[in-house]
Amino acid sequence: MALVGIRRALEGFVKEIASQEGRPRYHLEVFQEFGRGEGLHGRSLDSLQAIYRLGVRLAWRRLAEIGQQIEIPPPAMYELAESGFEYLDGLVDQSVRGYAEAAAREAGERLRLQRKLMELLLSERRSETGGGPPSYGDRSPGHASGQGGATALGNGLGERAARVGWQLPERVAVGVLLRPAREAVAPAVGEGVLLDMEAEQPRMVVPDPEAAGRPELLRRAMTGWAGAIGPPVPLADAAKSLRWAEAAVRLMERGLLPAGEVLHCTEHTEALVLLQPEELIEDLARRCLAPLDHCGPAHGRRLAETLLAWLETRGGAPEVAARLGVHPQTVRYRLRQIRELWGDEVDDPDRRFELELVLRARRLRGQLGRA
Repeated sequence: MALVGIRRALEGFVKEIASQEGRPRYHLEVFQEFGRGEGLHGRSLDSLQAIYRLGVRLAWRRLAEIGQQIEIPPPAMYELAESGFEYLDGLVDQSVRGYAEAAAREAGERLRLQRKLMELLLSERRSETGGGPPSYGDRSPGHASGQGGATALGNGLGERAARVGWQLPERVAVGVLLRPAREAVAPAVGEGVLLDMEAEQPRMVVPDPEAAGRPELLRRAMTGWAGAIGPPVPLADAAKSLRWAEAAVRLMERGLLPAGEVLHCTEHTEALVLLQPEELIEDLARRCLAPLDHCGPAHGRRLAETLLAWLETRGGAPEVAARLGVHPQTVRYRLRQIRELWGDEVDDPDRRFELELVLRARRLRGQLGRA
């Protein structure tokens, strides 16, 4: 191929000079193939361009010798040299074009394979968990992780990971991102992090998210982005981490979690646990807080805040008053009313737990003040 290209280049150069049609026209597709070959083999164009320059220098040296032998006038030799270097630029342009095409094709293929890998990783075992709330996974003996996780996900995972050069980690965290703008540039998450920007809400898979330095690198890379990163889980449970991240993003969109940044689900466990099963919590709240139905909205809210402060402090009137910022006598009056409304139920551990659960959920939704 190289000899064919050299021969065609020399023949083309001679024809261009003989045609006298002004600026050269280049149709030497073989030099595009040279560029494509360098790109497909992962090499730069430096060595190829060095060969071109060497060829031109050798050719010019030979032409200069011939020019002296047959006494070609200097102006003609200058014009010949200029044509040679211009012709070289054309060959380089052809190679650069081929190289760019190969690089684009390679990048596109890698992204396609990476998306396929993520689809496999995030879709496996999702049907097994059904529609209930996801669990964080564990480190118990026999639980799929590392190479075992690859087996649990199927042999195809290891093969797909190898094709994109992704080393299977033991644990991953999955993120869901909200675009700051439609044409936002992908965050520079670094090597090893799988990123799918084709989805409406981009996704990423972070390997070994608890490794030293990884959280700080992600924080810097995510500047200007919003979204959520699910909890670290074994590789085989990546879909569970994804569901936590999706749940957090939905709460962000509803204004129930802070917006404008990338949150870590592990730092908002209470909100995710209490706000996720909304229908169940609301049904429990309707039953537990029924005694407040006959109180006015403002008075009922004050009693609910006092009850929650009492449940959280497990203290007397002074402790509850300090938490609420009111006089202890006011707290004693409210606690007597609470005792009248709920009776002995407030002494039952299970009922106290249910009351604290629903009241914390209401506080997270902004329906109660924060003490």
